[in-house]
Amino acid sequence: MDSAAAPSAWGPDVEGGEWELRHDDDGFTYKILKRPRLDEFSAPEPPAVDPEAEEKRRRSRKQKVLLKLKGRYQEEIDRWERLSNSLREMEERVRQETESRKEQQLEGTNLESQAVGGMEDSCASLVDELLAKADAEERLILSFSNLCDQEEAACDARRERFVESFLELPVWSSPRELMASLCDD
Repeated sequence: MDSAAAPSAWGPDVEGGEWELRHDDDGFTYKILKRPRLDEFSAPEPPAVDPEAEEKRRRSRKQKVLLKLKGRYQEEIDRWERLSNSLREMEERVRQETESRKEQQLEGTNLESQAVGGMEDSCASLVDELLAKADAEERLILSFSNLCDQEEAACDARRERFVESFLELPVWSSPRELMASLCDD
């Protein structure tokens, strides 16, 4: 019986299809009908890219990124200006306190020189002076501690934004979009 005339269980594709030779591990060789590959049918052609539209998209992405960077830098500049102003205020307060203490000391020394019991008064004024200095230094240390706490909070926020920027990367999208975003930025 002729194989071309015999009805085929494989359907109409058998006669016009391609055959493939297979070799088993047991030494058998046989023919099978070649299956069409999935990527031959499922890979659509990429759409035609309009260069002007692509350039506009690239520019808009670039502009968004630059505006975002500008905002971040402006926030950082404002924060440094606030820190600088608070430091100047602290220095001014310390300077005024030291001047007022010096004036008080001059007045105290004038009064002490006139007083008969100068020794006791000078020791008391010396103790008062040392206490005033310790109080001023304590306020200064507390001010610096507050500044350090503020800067530490700002650094933590900056670190969180940095980590979040990596988490927002388009890693989970298609490879083409990922490569496009990496090349544009």
